[in-house]
Amino acid sequence: MKITLVSSKAIKPAYGVAPSTGEAVPLTVLDKVNFDMHFSGIYLFRPQGPCSADLEAGFAKALAEYREWAGRLAVDTQGRRTILLNDAGARFAAAVADVALDNVMPLEPTPEVLSLTPSAGDGEELMLVQVTRFTCGSLVVGFAAHHLVADGRALFNFLMAWGQATRGVAIDPVPVHDRASFFKPRQPPKVEFEHRGAEFEALRRREINTVPGKRITVARVHFSREMISMLKSQASATASAPRRRPHNTLQCVVAHLWRCITRARGLNGDTTSRLHIAVDGRSRLRRPQVPSGYTGNVVLWARPATTVQEEGLVPAANATKRVRSPDMEVFSLMGLPSRDLDFGAGRPFLYMPSYLPEEEGVVFIVPSFSGDGSINAQVSLFSEAMEIFKGCCYSALEGGDARL
Repeated sequence: MKITLVSSKAIKPAYGVAPSTGEAVPLTVLDKVNFDMHFSGIYLFRPQGPCSADLEAGFAKALAEYREWAGRLAVDTQGRRTILLNDAGARFAAAVADVALDNVMPLEPTPEVLSLTPSAGDGEELMLVQVTRFTCGSLVVGFAAHHLVADGRALFNFLMAWGQATRGVAIDPVPVHDRASFFKPRQPPKVEFEHRGAEFEALRRREINTVPGKRITVARVHFSREMISMLKSQASATASAPRRRPHNTLQCVVAHLWRCITRARGLNGDTTSRLHIAVDGRSRLRRPQVPSGYTGNVVLWARPATTVQEEGLVPAANATKRVRSPDMEVFSLMGLPSRDLDFGAGRPFLYMPSYLPEEEGVVFIVPSFSGDGSINAQVSLFSEAMEIFKGCCYSALEGGDARL
C-alpha cells in the first residue's frame, strides 16, 4: 500500500460573523493532568463518500463551532497554560492510495497504519486530519488531536459535528465551551478525598521505564459475544462473595487481559501490578454535573492493584521505548460515540486507534462495528511476550480468531 499526499493546508473556521480573536481559555485541572501529546485514530468508510471539497467545507464549519481545535496552546501572564482562540487553523490533508481498500483488509495495527494518520510532529496545530481515497472509492479518515484540549468523548463529538456540518444538519450535541464554570476550587477550600497518588500526582509522576533494544509489537484480539458470556460466567463462578450485581463486560474483558498480559510478561509472583483505567466522569460527577457536549477533559482514573500471584477477578516522548510493565494502561471506547461519524454516505465500517510503536502495556478496548456485542482489544507488548499473550488469551476460552 503506497499512500501519496496530494495536498495539506491549514483550515480556518468558517464563521457567519467572525468573533474576536485572542481570547485565552485557561486549562482546567482535569485538562492539565492529561497527556501532553496528540492521540490518533482512523475511520474506514465504504464507497462512495463526499468529495474532498465538501469535507473541507464541513471541517471549516465544524471548527466554527469548536474554536478550540483551530487555536494554539499558550501561557498567559499568570503562568497558566491556556488555549489561545486565535483561529490559526487546523490541518487538513488529502491523500490517495494505490490499491483498493479490500486488498489491505483486515487492516491490522502495524506501521502501515501510520501512513493513514496525519503526523503532528513538532507543529503547533491542535487538530490534524487526513482524508485518504483508495482506488475503489473507499475513504479512510485519520486524525491526530491534542489531549490537553479534550478527552475521547469531546473529540468524537467534534468529529460527529464535522459529519453533521458536511451533511448540512444541526450540530448535536451542542458544544459547551464554558470551562471556567466547571472544576473551580471551592471557596474556602475543602478537601474531602485524597487525590494525591490517585487521579493527579500518580498520573503526572507515573514511572515509565526504558528498555533499549527490545521491539514492541501491537496486536488486535477479538472477543465474540459468546466468549464474553463465557468470561462473565467464569467470573461469577469464581467470585469469593455474593455480589449485588454481576460483573459487567468491560470488567470481565479487562480483568482477563490483565491476567494474560501479566502471565506473558513472566513477572515474579510478588510483583505488584497496577491497572490504570481511564473513566469518563460525565456520568459520574454531580456537583457540577457535566453535560455531554462539554468540550474539555473529564477523565478520571481508576487504579486497582494486585500482586502477580493473585489470579482473582479484580473489578474494574522520546525516542526510547516507553514501558509500563508491570503496570497496564487501559483506554475504553465502550459507551463513546465512536461509531457515529457520518459524512452523508453512511457510518464507518471500522474504527481503530492508530499504531503506537513505542508504548508497551497500553490497551484500547473498542466495541466491534458489527453491532453483535463483540469487542476488539488492541494490545501493545514486547514481541517475545506477544505470542504467549495470544495463547493465554484464547486457551481458557476454547480457541478463537484474533482477526476481525
